Amino acid sequence: MGIKQRLDEEVAKRNSLDEINEDNLDPIMVAHRYNDSTISLICALFAYGNVKQIVKFLDSLDFDLLQADDVTIEDRLKNHYYRFQKAEDVVALFIALKRLNAETSLESVFKEAYLKEKNLIAGINACISKILSLNPHKTQGYNFLVGKVTTKTKGAGALKRWMMYLRWMVRDDNIDMGLWTGVDKAELIMPLDTHTFKVGHKLRLLKRKTYDLEAAIELTKKLKKFDKNDPLKYDFALYRLGQEKKI
Repeated sequence: MGIKQRLDEEVAKRNSLDEINEDNLDPIMVAHRYNDSTISLICALFAYGNVKQIVKFLDSLDFDLLQADDVTIEDRLKNHYYRFQKAEDVVALFIALKRLNAETSLESVFKEAYLKEKNLIAGINACISKILSLNPHKTQGYNFLVGKVTTKTKGAGALKRWMMYLRWMVRDDNIDMGLWTGVDKAELIMPLDTHTFKVGHKLRLLKRKTYDLEAAIELTKKLKKFDKNDPLKYDFALYRLGQEKKI
């Protein structure tokens, strides 16, 4: 059996919300509950580390606070922290996103830059810049959470959590929510994590040894040979194959 056929079978099997349950957790479980692009971004940005701890933390958050005043946000989130993020970092993100929504939307910020530059990374950079400008808060944990503007691909972070967020927003199937329009799913870039990086190498879909944005782009180009219009349909299947150590 060829790699494409094997992966197509995995996609057919995995492309169901039944694949995401208490035994097979995923942060998109929480995002689906609200079907909201801002809440989805919070779910995506905290999606690092142990998946049980991620979902437990996300379940502890009151997303109604995105409509609250700054003092209320600070008071209600003062005991919420996750790995590299202290409570002040969680508070800062909620306040920044609340201010962003009062002025515009994540979709508008992303698409203005994406359409102007005809570049996905430009759209992500615009979102990161906007969030950081609306609530200047500088800590190591917050910088890690939001990410930094990326101008190169080699040696740069893979922007995994942002790429996953875009997959959720742009693709529309049984897993992804498709809340945004006007962004071509053919231009999405793989949310490269340790699982997809290892599986990509084992299946000889990836040659680059460095875990960076360049590797994510290389893997995406390879998957475009299987489906030029929707390369990221393979992402969830590849991730699960790696997570379950099936390959």
